[in-house]
Amino acid sequence: MTAPVLRTASLRRRLSLWVLGLLALLLVVLGVTVDLVLGATLRSDLRDRLVDRAEIAASLVAQGRSDEDVLAAVTGDTVQAQLETSDGDQVGEIPDPPAGPAGGLAGGPARPGRPPAPGAVVDTGDAYVLQTELPDGSRLTLVADQSPITDAVAQLRWVLVTGSLVTLVLAAALVSATVGLGLRPLDRMTVLARSITSGDRGRRLRPDRPSTELGSTAAAFDDMLDELEGAERAARRAEAGMRDLLGDAAHELRTPLAAVQASVETVLRTDPDRARREELLAGAVRELQRSGRLVADLLDVARFDSGDPPALHRRPTDLAELARGSAQRVGGPVEVHGPTVRADVDPDRVGQVLDNLLRNAVRAAGPRGRVRVELGGAGGTATLDVVDDGPGVPAEQRERIFDRLVRLDAARVRDGGAGLGLPIARALARAHGGDVTCEPVAAGACFRVRLPMTG
Repeated sequence: MTAPVLRTASLRRRLSLWVLGLLALLLVVLGVTVDLVLGATLRSDLRDRLVDRAEIAASLVAQGRSDEDVLAAVTGDTVQAQLETSDGDQVGEIPDPPAGPAGGLAGGPARPGRPPAPGAVVDTGDAYVLQTELPDGSRLTLVADQSPITDAVAQLRWVLVTGSLVTLVLAAALVSATVGLGLRPLDRMTVLARSITSGDRGRRLRPDRPSTELGSTAAAFDDMLDELEGAERAARRAEAGMRDLLGDAAHELRTPLAAVQASVETVLRTDPDRARREELLAGAVRELQRSGRLVADLLDVARFDSGDPPALHRRPTDLAELARGSAQRVGGPVEVHGPTVRADVDPDRVGQVLDNLLRNAVRAAGPRGRVRVELGGAGGTATLDVVDDGPGVPAEQRERIFDRLVRLDAARVRDGGAGLGLPIARALARAHGGDVTCEPVAAGACFRVRLPMTG
């Protein structure tokens, strides 16, 4: 399955475009709002002006003022007036508004077929017209020209468009510079990553505010570097351990194979008597068995290292009987003490654990030493303590000896092992859900095996 491709378009360009796009949208909304609100406000003021002029005219007529005085009072500020007296005379002039449907004014609010209501302001498109009856029976017609409002709104639109364009140009320059400053931590991360690639492994970003977006990214970057360095160190240790394993394995195999070769060559060259020949061949068989155990241990270590431990065939098993069988196989001064304890284990693999521990204990105790296996169980866990009266294990070495290829100096004198028994024993015990540990004792050494008991 192909991994998704990370899109890596310029972050600065994307942020700049997003900011400029949002600013342009805001400017458009602002311009449209100002245009609509200002136009509506100016037209509303103009309509209110016509109504006020009509009220002034009615008040002056009621005071008995002349027609000329009335017209002079209501004319001006784009408002023109015409007065039609009750005798049919007309005073003043106004532009002729276009006729609308059924005798109404074009664009007015009058419904089709009906004239506009008296005193109503009619919008003809170019002007507002108001016709009203005065107290003396005359009719007053007021016309307010809308062209100044239209021109003002048009000029305002050009100002808004020009100002918006200038604002966007200036914002583009400022946003690009500002975004560049804001993204400077990313440039530092890039420089750090390249320096680490060139070999400077110890550098870190160490953000002062790990809760922010860039801070959390930098903290995750530092954590990733720590994990990578840890993995690199573990890989180097594993590689060094593998080299040591191969070297020790070659060294350990060279000795028994050389002994087998010498024994076989002696038999072939000298044709000794039967007793000597059997002695030489028996020695060759022992060395081959030792080589076989070493190869088996190497295979087990390789399986555990690859994460593929051997399959376990569990069944309820008497651990005391298993310990006695292992003592017979190993030989030496081994005693088994304790009650009958049953555990849900693979008897072959647990027998391998005990064999490894008992061989180490017998070698450490020496020909005059004593080795014992003490069984017990409590809390659903069975324990087998393999105790010897040998030189013991120093406190600082009790965990290290479970690393593969580790052999204590005191054991090297008599020990021909490769240092694989204890790590294999612990790995097998842990595969059962238990463990193997080296416990502190007053004298000698004590290795404790913990295994789950039968439920």
